[in-house]
Amino acid sequence: MGLLSRSVWRSKGRATRGNERIPRNKEQTTRFVLRFDDRDPCGVPIRADFSAMGMDPNFFFEKSIKSASQTTRTLKIFSTVFLTKLTNFFIFSKTNVIFQRRFFGGSPVLSEGAGYGIVLGFGVGFSLITTLLVYLDKRFNGTNISSEFFNTAGRTVKTGLTAAVIVSQWTWAATLLQSSNVAYQYGVSGPFWYASGATIQVLLFGILAIQVKRYAPNAHTICEIIDARWGATAHKVFLFFCFLTNIIVSSLLILGGAATVNALTGMDIYAAGFLIPMGVIVYTMAGGLKATFMASYLHTAIIFAVLVTFLFTVYASDDDLVGSPKKVYDALKAVSSSERDCTANPTDQNCGPVKDNQGGSFLTMLSKGGIIFGIINIVGNFGTVFVDQSYWQSAIAAKPSSSTKGYLLGGLVWFTIPFALATAMGLATVAMDLPVTGDEADDGLVPPAAAVHFFGKGGGIMITIMLFMAITSTGSAEQIAVSSLIAYDIYKKYINPKATGEQILKVSRIAILGFGIFMGVLSIILFELGLSLGFVYLMMGIFIGSAVMPVAFVLTWKDASANGAIAGAVVGQICGLITWIVCSLFERDANGKHGTVDLDTLGGNYPMLAGNVMAIGMSGIVCAVMSKMNPQNFDLTTLKDGIALIDDKLPDLGDEEKDEERLVAALKWITKWGVGFSVIMVIVWPCLSLPAGCGDGDCGVFSEGYFTMWVIIALAWGLLATVVIIVLPLYESREVLGNVIKGLLTGAKHEEGA
Repeated sequence: MGLLSRSVWRSKGRATRGNERIPRNKEQTTRFVLRFDDRDPCGVPIRADFSAMGMDPNFFFEKSIKSASQTTRTLKIFSTVFLTKLTNFFIFSKTNVIFQRRFFGGSPVLSEGAGYGIVLGFGVGFSLITTLLVYLDKRFNGTNISSEFFNTAGRTVKTGLTAAVIVSQWTWAATLLQSSNVAYQYGVSGPFWYASGATIQVLLFGILAIQVKRYAPNAHTICEIIDARWGATAHKVFLFFCFLTNIIVSSLLILGGAATVNALTGMDIYAAGFLIPMGVIVYTMAGGLKATFMASYLHTAIIFAVLVTFLFTVYASDDDLVGSPKKVYDALKAVSSSERDCTANPTDQNCGPVKDNQGGSFLTMLSKGGIIFGIINIVGNFGTVFVDQSYWQSAIAAKPSSSTKGYLLGGLVWFTIPFALATAMGLATVAMDLPVTGDEADDGLVPPAAAVHFFGKGGGIMITIMLFMAITSTGSAEQIAVSSLIAYDIYKKYINPKATGEQILKVSRIAILGFGIFMGVLSIILFELGLSLGFVYLMMGIFIGSAVMPVAFVLTWKDASANGAIAGAVVGQICGLITWIVCSLFERDANGKHGTVDLDTLGGNYPMLAGNVMAIGMSGIVCAVMSKMNPQNFDLTTLKDGIALIDDKLPDLGDEEKDEERLVAALKWITKWGVGFSVIMVIVWPCLSLPAGCGDGDCGVFSEGYFTMWVIIALAWGLLATVVIIVLPLYESREVLGNVIKGLLTGAKHEEGA
């Protein structure tokens, strides 16, 4: 039972009352943050007593004072009286008491109307803007929204926009929220492993992206390729895995987005979960993949603008508790100090040495929990890239010369979001000793807490908009991905094999509307089940990881057989689920007992780790062994004839874009750089960080100088990534933009054949 959870003395500090900041003043402020369990030290229920007094048992206790000596005296008096006379309410009659157990446990930072305004307003606003851009492109550049263009964006997307789309698709709610949570839990190792462990999949997917251009230039979906190579049975199996991936990704968007909007605005969580996916339906239905790409660019630009703002606030501002690498470093050392008295702190808030971290420090890569999370992250995220139709769709949409460069650049740019932003916001929350509970962290509320502390209502608005951009951009990509699977792999494959382009286009739009509504209904189910963002993120690899190796083999290994691919995917998933459940029996439940299977035990690190590794590992072994026993020896070049266009022709990209030698050279290039950067991120970089601090006699724990260097790398990477991802797409689209501007000024329309 924890009673006094936080005590902070600030000189000219920014105190908070509830979720509102108190303006700076010349007085010194002491803030007590208290948390009550249901019973007092004598076992007497207290929650009812507080209620009877008209008091909320979740509260802040604040009192202005004049001197540090008075601070000490007030702390002693309050602690003694409160701990010994818990039911004596006299103390509360003499002080200014504001009740709040959790950081977001009181009144929301923003109004409920603000929540609806952002969700509906931005949804409608971006729909109108993106739809207008689609119209202008059609009017002044002659773009025709055919079935092929709707689902492939004309297959002519350049490097910069491809990279921006990859960043947008890979920036989930979890990217902004869960990555900061692991920083809050494990320190610097958490966001690093989130960043590196989820970047390598994008880098390596570049190999598959160029293989699509070599062997399946007519493809619309990954399942079409699987059907052309392995037949109908494999097609159905992997269609299931593709849909499952889209559902899981959509779940992550909804869980993180709705929880944050609810915490910051008080907007009904069910309404938020239902309305968030609705905002992207209009422009996705209007312009298809190209509209999604346009929106993704705008969303990405806004996200990076906010990212830079937060980075410089944490590391280069005049905040009293943070504002420089040194301040953050000193504060983190203080929070994790073994000399700190944590007897009065709730067990679900950070206090004292970090369990299983070297030296109990937040400033170390030698973190048991961080490493376990890193392995789960690496394994699990292969499924959400390799088996997600949206990434295949982006590869199909890109020009051959742009596909590999786009994925490499997109991966390196995306790296900075969890690495720089999550490190800054997660560590700042710890350094400032914000009263964020374990449950709030699991719900992804660490960055919102830091943002609100820094900017008050403005911070709430910034983080909500940033999150909304991430959710809607990825949500739009998921909607168009699902619509393509339904149109080509269900409707055309099994319902109407002779479907025309017009029919495909109609089905695609209906599917977008249907999946958007499904996402809203799914949100209600998820909230009723009580699933958290962190739980779903960690378990996703158990369900879809088994499809990774077969999908990777479809365009890279001629001997991979249909039976091997099917058996690998099915057996791997079953083994992963069994391992997950069995290992959870050895975890302690909420009552400290073994042998229970529930969300608490299933969410343990070791069951999650075992289940994820088993799923992908067993799948690869089964697929490889069965394929070796009966190799297919498939000629990949025949895939060109196995997948037909509907009624459109491929754009004329020129002989250079289709030249086999150039494509092979591109394959070698992305293999070298993709594999090279992957090795650097998951092996070389962590190993180079292990000796950090040895010069100060504390090996493995960052010195102040090493942490400063870490911060400088994060800031530089973040700034460079921001400039590249905003400027490069505009530069590459200068001709198209020029035509639109010229058309608006002169009124001249695009002429056929021009």
